[in-house]
Amino acid sequence: MSLISLLNRLPGGVAQGLIWGVMALGVYITFRVLKESDLTVDGSFATGGAVAVICIKFGVSPIIALLISFAAGIICGCITGLVHTKLKIPAILSGILVQLALYPINLHIMDMHSNVAIGLDANSLLISIRSVPKSILVCAIIAIALIVIMYWYFGTEQGCAIRATGNSNHMATAQGININNMKIIGFALGNGLVALSGAMLSEYQGFSDINMGRGAIVIGLAAIIIGESISRLIFKKGCSFYTRLAFVIVGGILYYSVMVLILWLRIDSNDLKLFTAIIVALFLAIPNLKKGSR
Repeated sequence: MSLISLLNRLPGGVAQGLIWGVMALGVYITFRVLKESDLTVDGSFATGGAVAVICIKFGVSPIIALLISFAAGIICGCITGLVHTKLKIPAILSGILVQLALYPINLHIMDMHSNVAIGLDANSLLISIRSVPKSILVCAIIAIALIVIMYWYFGTEQGCAIRATGNSNHMATAQGININNMKIIGFALGNGLVALSGAMLSEYQGFSDINMGRGAIVIGLAAIIIGESISRLIFKKGCSFYTRLAFVIVGGILYYSVMVLILWLRIDSNDLKLFTAIIVALFLAIPNLKKGSR
């Protein structure tokens, strides 16, 4: 447990934190903007990874593979949105249903293999565990670009309509907004970003796994909550939408840095979910405890 060993592991944690931070941006759209609980995430994350790996194995450019994975995630989100709005099934149950349906679909995408490797030496990848500094730079550029695009988009007429739908369905309807369409678009964009993150992780680690999305929603929520807690400590009077998006990425980095520290302490990796729950509970409790002390 040398300090040098910890410092050597931290860059890898930062790279993965950026990747999962992109996933947390997708969760942020449904969880904070639409104010809906979407559990499609665990399935669409694996879909993005599976699509990216298969595309690369067939000779598709890694950049194009990321875009195709993003499109696949949009389709997953649209299905959840349609099940929720057209069949009148609650959002959380719609997400569970689509998540379950995606498991066999992901298996078929990977030709009924639970694990498919890319071949780090055979393919020129955009991000790879073989080159962590380059991966950090590329992931940071992607994260910044997404934050800028999201900030611009949610300032447009359609983006404001989605935010209005999340704030109050009745008020949005009174303003002539088709809330069902806005929900479908929100679910689609959220899962698109989640699938993009899954594709980035598959490229980074060199393989996709059918279970790689298990617990993804928890990590996404952890990144959001940690980022929001840190932003509240720094900006006591509130901050802009752009800053909140940036701190979602910061939350992902901090979360994975803590995971690296836990592994460095040689704690059983099977207990990571337990520590995740504890970390999220602490960050949720801190603002309430501070109010109580005042």
